[in-house]
Amino acid sequence: MYALVDAVAFYASAEKVFDPAIRSKPVVVLTNNDGCVCAVCPIARHLNIPKFGPYFKVKHLLEQHKVVVRSSNYELYADLSAKMMNIIGRFCDTQYIYSIDESFLHFNGYTPLIQNWHEYGHTIRRTVWRETKLPVGVGFGPTPTLAKAANHAAKKLSGFDGVAVINNEQSRQAVLQRMSCADVWGIGKRLAKKLNIMNIHTAWDLAQQNPKTMRRAFSVVVERTVSELNGIACLTWDDVRQDKREIYSTRSFGERISEPTALKTALINHVTTVASKLRGQRSLAKQLYIFAATGKHEDRYCKKSFIYKFATPTNDTCVMANAVSEVFTHIYQPGVRFYKCGVGALELTSVQYQQNDLFSQSADNPKLMQCLDTINNRYGKGILTLASSKLNQGWHMNRDYLSPQYTTRWHDIPQIHCK
Repeated sequence: MYALVDAVAFYASAEKVFDPAIRSKPVVVLTNNDGCVCAVCPIARHLNIPKFGPYFKVKHLLEQHKVVVRSSNYELYADLSAKMMNIIGRFCDTQYIYSIDESFLHFNGYTPLIQNWHEYGHTIRRTVWRETKLPVGVGFGPTPTLAKAANHAAKKLSGFDGVAVINNEQSRQAVLQRMSCADVWGIGKRLAKKLNIMNIHTAWDLAQQNPKTMRRAFSVVVERTVSELNGIACLTWDDVRQDKREIYSTRSFGERISEPTALKTALINHVTTVASKLRGQRSLAKQLYIFAATGKHEDRYCKKSFIYKFATPTNDTCVMANAVSEVFTHIYQPGVRFYKCGVGALELTSVQYQQNDLFSQSADNPKLMQCLDTINNRYGKGILTLASSKLNQGWHMNRDYLSPQYTTRWHDIPQIHCK
């Protein structure tokens, strides 16, 4: 048996954990630079607030209904996610963390001990709520795809109370017939439009198709999805999430910048992020793509970029930062008001199968990078970083509605005053 446990409107729910005053109020969370609405709590959904719509278009509506607006507090979300995942992991044999708010569970040795899956799901929900104050939905199924479908039912279909179980033919048919094929894990809206042309509208319609025919018409992924919808487990965690072939870190600025130190600081910060992700999946980069650009609607659009080729593949933050310094004169242009910049690691290879060069010595320092990652993983992202990434703070994004970082900053730790 598999399960998928995920938080309900995670970002918005996380904002309510340390602020009881807003738990009964509608809350929305904005994206980078407070540009769009990215999370809407269940209370706010009743106001028909469009998700991923520009904030300025719904600002009047939010003010009218006294909706609480928050900027994305990534530090808080990451810490609460780690706590939630640790709690969920206590309830299974194997856990696979799929995203910041989603976790797959696999039950093997636990299965004979569980008499009632529905009751077990509520035990998970109550425990997570008691220890983190985060609401979660739980779906059980004989395959990962059916567990995902059950989770969809638990949270979005009427007649369910936060937990759904697909463990027989009757429950499988009841859930799949009420699901659009666009809601099936791995299908999505674009592929669903093609399926609709073939008169395949619901998840149940998709499950009735011949897997081999679906493979010829679409891909092996769709073939496996059809099999999974029929209770045949054929997806592994490697199929679910493979190592990235390219890794990027990009972001628009809170305000236009034209000062070279601010631009270089931003690029070094992006390099730090990319290098950390490379080490996280045990990859090395052969090339580094570096760019900076103005807004597309500027009177004079300008985009400067450079591809730096390493003599030997690397994932060392210092080596990659030095590469940015070497080519910075090709990126920066005086008088240009840059709006966005970023860094991308290209041509990735595995650390495990890397062939060393006889004539080019690697400048990487694996022990130093391991020390860097260990400290940052234990005490928080950015605790230890390059000095050049702190030269100028003017490039950071706007977060005008940022809540306190309750668990990662000493000054923001909640205080209880007893009288």
